Amino acid sequence: MAKTTVPRTSDWREGFLFVGNHPTLDFLNTRPIQDGSPLELLPDFGAVLRWFQAARQISSRQAEALRERWGRSARAGSFTTEMLDFRERLRKEVLLWEHTGNLHRGMVDELNALLGLHPMLVRLKRDAGGTRTEPWFDPREPEDLFAPLAHSAAMLFAVGDTSRVRICANCVLHFLDTSKKGTRRWCSMQLCGNRLKVAAYAARQRRASCG
Repeated sequence: MAKTTVPRTSDWREGFLFVGNHPTLDFLNTRPIQDGSPLELLPDFGAVLRWFQAARQISSRQAEALRERWGRSARAGSFTTEMLDFRERLRKEVLLWEHTGNLHRGMVDELNALLGLHPMLVRLKRDAGGTRTEPWFDPREPEDLFAPLAHSAAMLFAVGDTSRVRICANCVLHFLDTSKKGTRRWCSMQLCGNRLKVAAYAARQRRASCG
């Protein structure tokens, strides 16, 4: 990531990057590269809860309830390790799916198992725009946090467009290209886009001066 560029506020929430345009890709982006080395943004259960809240997957009340009950317990630590292992398996699967459109049977089985053990539910909600349905879950144990992770991954693989999911041309962040033309090359203009544009301009100037 470019260290000289100040990102716009919407790229960051509570110290986490949200440039993926999809929950699964934002989850993968919790391990960016800084100064040439991987940076783990989810080192413990407390950070995990902060990310889920920043990702708007759980409320502050739910986060506090999980923190008070589980805190630094061995079970919370074990879940954090399992979740990070799942993230890295998922990263490999997203890369395979992006390039081939295929999934390993093992990942399909793992997601189905998680969906069975920790399902997302649906509820009806009324607001100013009318009535709509929304997914929800009730996290009471650390493992319940697998629910939105498995659900979003399943939805990405089921209805996502592989030609629109890619890695930034300048860093390792994943994103879903929602631009009209589908030609986005970087995670965000603020993080990497400006840097690439400046580099391209400098290259054109060098070629012009040599010509």
